[in-house]
Amino acid sequence: MENGNARDHKSCTSFRMPDIIRKKRDGHELTTDEINWFIDGVVNKHGACEDAQLGALLMAIYQNGMTPHETEILTSAMTKSGDILDWPDSWRGKLVDKHSTGGVGDKISLVLAPALAACGMKVPMISGRGLGHTGGTLDKLESIPGYNVLFKHQEIIQILEKVGCCIVGQSSNLVPADKKLYATRDVTSTVESLPLIAASIISKKAAESVDALVLDVKFGKAAFMKTECEGRKLAKALVNASEGQGVKTIALLTDMESPVGNTIGNALEVAEALQCLQGSGPDDLMELVCQLGGHLLALTHNALSEDDGVNDIHNSLCDGTALKCFEKMLVAQGVAADLAEKLCAKEMQDIDDVWKQLKRAKHSTDIKIPRDGFIESIDAYELAVVSQKLGAGRAKATDNIDHAVGIRLFVGQGSKVKEGETWIRVYHNEAALPIETVETIQKAVTVVDTEVLKSSRIIDVIKPDHAD
Repeated sequence: MENGNARDHKSCTSFRMPDIIRKKRDGHELTTDEINWFIDGVVNKHGACEDAQLGALLMAIYQNGMTPHETEILTSAMTKSGDILDWPDSWRGKLVDKHSTGGVGDKISLVLAPALAACGMKVPMISGRGLGHTGGTLDKLESIPGYNVLFKHQEIIQILEKVGCCIVGQSSNLVPADKKLYATRDVTSTVESLPLIAASIISKKAAESVDALVLDVKFGKAAFMKTECEGRKLAKALVNASEGQGVKTIALLTDMESPVGNTIGNALEVAEALQCLQGSGPDDLMELVCQLGGHLLALTHNALSEDDGVNDIHNSLCDGTALKCFEKMLVAQGVAADLAEKLCAKEMQDIDDVWKQLKRAKHSTDIKIPRDGFIESIDAYELAVVSQKLGAGRAKATDNIDHAVGIRLFVGQGSKVKEGETWIRVYHNEAALPIETVETIQKAVTVVDTEVLKSSRIIDVIKPDHAD
C-alpha cells in the first residue's frame, strides 16, 4: 500500500494562499502546482493554508467553478493525500466498484457486490454510513449481529481472495484531504459545488485502485440533485473526473422520486436484499442491480456486451451463486457461521421472515389506503424522514441507529388498490405512532382514478466525453 502524500510532498513549489484565493476569485484557472500545494497544506498543516483561507478558496470555487482539467488535478491531489490501495497483479481487469449518490431504500450494494463476485470479479467496496434522510450501507449490514466493517488492507486482500467481495468502512488515512475539505464545505455552504462533489467522490474510488467504476446518480425529491438536468450534470462531472484518474467509468441516471424496492430501514432492507439474492426481489431493485452490474462486466470486458453482462448478473441471483458469496462475505466479516447460514439457507418468502434471525421492533402498525384507485406516486423523501425519526437514520453523525425500525410498502407505482387495504406497515419501538406521523405517511401516497403505467427508474446511461 503506497502513501501518495509522502511520494509527492517534496515536489510542491511554494506559493501564497492569498494569491491562489485571489486568482480563483477572479475566475482564473489554477495550475497543477498551485492545486497540489494547497492540498498538501490542508493535509500536512504546515501553516500554508489556514481554515479561513480554505473556506475562502472553496467559496471562490463554488462561485466560479473549475475547468475539467482543474477538477482532474484536484481529484488526483486528493487521491494522493493518503494511502493508495494496491492489489495482486493477477486481479487486474477484474477490480470493480459501484457508487450511489444516495437514495431511499437503496440496498443495491448488498446485492451487487456478491453478484459481481459470483461472476468472477473482485469488489473492494468501501461504503459509508447514513446521515439525514438517506440510509447507509454499513448501517444496514450492521443490523446483522457480528458484522465488522473495520479491516486492515492485508485483511481485505484475504477476504477478497476467499470470497471475491467485501463491504467495509473507510480507513483513517484514505484520502485525508477529503475529510478536511468536506468538513469545511459543510460549514461554508459550498457542498453543492459540482467540481468539489466530483473530487470528493472520485478521489476515494481512485484511491481504491479499481479498474472500473459504475455510478448510480439519482435525481428527484429524495435525491441530492432534484432535477434530471442537475443529475445529468453531476453524472457527467463524476464520469469525466473518474476517467481522468484512469478508472473506466459509466453512470446510470436514475429516478429517486419513490423508494427503491419495498422497504426503508436497516434490517428490513437486509431482508429485501436477501430476497433479491434469491432471485425474487422487487422488479425495480432487480433491474438496477442487473443493469449496474451488467455495465461493469461489459466495461471491463468480462462480458461481450451490456446485455450479456445483465444476463450474467441475473443468472447469479437466480442460481444461488450470488447468495452463497453473500453468506461467505458475512462469515469473513465476523458474522457467526450458523447465523449466516440461517439467513441465507431458506427462501425468504415474506419480509417478516427475517425477524426469525434478527431483532424485531416491539410494535408494528398497518396503515390503510384511503380510497379506491391506482397508485400514481409514493413520496420517498417524506417516508425517509418518517423512518429517520423512528430511529432508522441519523440527524447528526453521533446519533445511534435502531436497526429494527422502518417501513414496508405493500404497493408501488401503478398498483391497483381498494379502500381499507394495507398499503404500508410501520415498525416502531414507541408504544403508538403519533397522529402527525400517520398523517405524514398518508400524505406521501397519491391515488388517482385512472390506470398508471409503471416506468423504469433508469433514465439514461452517461458515458465519458471521449466516448460520445
